[in-house]
Amino acid sequence: MPASSELATITAGLLDQLPAWFGRPEANAQYVASARTLPGVLARGPDAEPVGILLHRRHFAEAAEIHLMAVAPHWHRRGIGAALVSAVESKVRADGCRALQVKTLGPSHPDSGYALTRSFYRAVGFVPIEETHDLWPGTPCLIMVKPLPLRQDG
Repeated sequence: MPASSELATITAGLLDQLPAWFGRPEANAQYVASARTLPGVLARGPDAEPVGILLHRRHFAEAAEIHLMAVAPHWHRRGIGAALVSAVESKVRADGCRALQVKTLGPSHPDSGYALTRSFYRAVGFVPIEETHDLWPGTPCLIMVKPLPLRQDG
């Protein structure tokens, strides 16, 4: 894991490559700031360039949240996102986490890019729980959850 300032720089660079998903400068500044304090997982390409980032936070011992995931566009649909989610699942499950959540743009908004985002999260095991219009004023938020069963030794 790179130092927090390096993680913030990498986050900023990846968000700049994804204006269709991350096109609001004030929100991007908050994501970059969060990269200085939240734990994260980084994916690198064969030449060691950063190609993906996932920041996460723990709300309770049993529950964690994907705060941000960004994958460089030329690495989409190549397994980077699934690998980042899997790495975080392993990390939080190791100390007792039972559920992982993510918030994304809700399906009542007609954004085709976020339709792909929701499909991705479904493909890696998340289920939609609720669309709310109260969390992000003027923007529908879909809450998705992935159960993380305890590992059975044996």
